[in-house]
Parts: sequence; C-alpha cells; structure tokens
Amino acid sequence: MHGTFVTVKLYIMLKIILFLCAILVCLIFPLNAAHALLLGIVFALLKWVPERAQPGPWSKKLLALAIVGLGFAIELSVALEVGRDYMVLIMLTVMFTLLAGWWLARGLKVARKTGFLISSGTAICGGSAIAAVAPSIRASSEQIAIAMGCVFILNALAIVLFPIIGSALSLDPHTFGVWAAVAIHDTSSVVGAAQAYHPDALASATTLKLARALLIVPLVLLAAYMFAQRTPHARDTMRALPNFIGWFIAAIIVAQIFPQAQPVYEVIQVIAQKLLVVSLFLVGSSLNLQLVRQSGTQPILLATILWFSVAGLSLSYLVYF
Repeated sequence: MHGTFVTVKLYIMLKIILFLCAILVCLIFPLNAAHALLLGIVFALLKWVPERAQPGPWSKKLLALAIVGLGFAIELSVALEVGRDYMVLIMLTVMFTLLAGWWLARGLKVARKTGFLISSGTAICGGSAIAAVAPSIRASSEQIAIAMGCVFILNALAIVLFPIIGSALSLDPHTFGVWAAVAIHDTSSVVGAAQAYHPDALASATTLKLARALLIVPLVLLAAYMFAQRTPHARDTMRALPNFIGWFIAAIIVAQIFPQAQPVYEVIQVIAQKLLVVSLFLVGSSLNLQLVRQSGTQPILLATILWFSVAGLSLSYLVYF
C-alpha cells in the first residue's frame, strides 16, 4: 500500500517536472508555434499534463500578454491601412459562413443550435464566439462541447497546414497574414500560424484578426433575435469581446507617440513571441479527448466544409483579385 502511494507520488512529480521542462524548452529554444502546439498535444495524449496545471486558462492569459506585446511592433498607419483594405472581405466571409452554415446544418441534420455555434466559431473568433453566443441561444453544455471540440481540431490543423500551403504558393508575409486572419478560427491559431510562417506576417494577421473579433457583438445580438431569446444587456454584450483588444490598440498608439523607445519595444516583441509559443504549447496540452469524441461525424463534417470553403474562397480572392 505504502509502495503504491510512493509510486503514484513519484509519477505525479515526474509529470510536473516534464511539464515544466517543456515550458522551458518553449522559452529557450527557437520553436515555432506549430511545433509548440504539437508538443502540447503529445503531452495531452500521453496524459503527462499535471492535474492542477490548468493549461486552458493560462494559455488565454499568456496569449493576451503576447498579443499586447506584439502591438508595440505594429505601426499605426499600417494597422489602419490593413483594416481599411480588408474589412469588406471580413464582412463578406462572415456573412457567407453564417448563411452557408445555416443551410449545411439543415442538410447534414446537425442540431440547429449546435450548427449555429459551429458557424459562429468559424465565422468570427472560434471558442470566444461560441462562448459568447451560447448564453444568447441557451445552448446546452453538450452542444457547446461539440462545437468547441470541432473548433479545437481544425485550429490545430490550421497551424500546421496554413504555413505549408502558404509556402507552396509562395505567398508574401502580408498576404499570408491576411489569409490567416480571415480563415482561421481562434486568435491563438491565427497568430501562431503567422509566427510559424514569417515574423512579418504577424502585423496583418494580428490586426485583422482582432478587427474580426469585434463582430462578436452584432453576432450575439443576431443570435438572440434568431432564436427569439431576450436581447442581451449592452454591458453583457460588450463583455463578450476579448478584453485585450483595447490594450493591443493602446500598445500601437504608445509606440506611435514614443518612437524613441524602439529598443524597448524590440525587447518586448521578443518576449511576446516567446509567450506566444508557450501559450500554443498550453493550448495543445489542454486537448480534451472527450470533447473530440463528442464531436461526432456530422458536426465535424459541417465545421470542416465551412472552414475549407472560407479558406479556399478567401485565398482565391487574395491571390487572383
């Protein structure tokens, strides 16, 4: 009995040590986001993640810090130009995704609320959009879990596949960043794919992705109307937005006002990129196999068709128009 207790305790200690060593590897060695994500998934699959680690919440916190830090490296004029040039593309892809998702969900016989959650996550901001919309349509925990599982799987694939496709097509960093911002679900995967592709892709990817996230507010109101629920209070609706968007904008403005602090901004940018890699490792290690199993065939098929459609159409637009 005592021997079993000691063995379990040693196993727990070994998991903690391995987990901390993996984080140090992400911080010290030049890993890109895709490698960090895959390393995290390996830890999740092998059950090497300590029970008290809570990688999900920590990944969100580190991602927020990383994005704010990256804001110091973005010129205000560039951010405004990117937003102006591609906001129409974002609006069109969001509208297309919601309409196509509604139609496909009926054809594939996916539950109405589950289909809308998947469409919302694909259209705007992945897990954040799903979490924001769910209360407005009174989605069940099972429907939320299925939608989250679909988004997680495709986000993980996006970080690996998008840089490969971008390299095969010889996309310039700016174009790749725009494509990632328009076609990938979660902010973490957008920034991660851009970082894995080329450092210069981060500016357009981050700026456009956060502009896309602003559409969560009208999406929540649309969801409440479509499902005949009580219209959310304005304060509650604004809380659906990622709270780091404002700090990201503030960082861009500070860098514009005080350009003489450029050496400091460069240090902040290096730290931010390291935090981004760690946050992607934590995203991977938070993989919940039960969520993946709950996804089933039809919901993941819906999510995949929508994602491929948005990615293909937006890439065609950027390459040929």
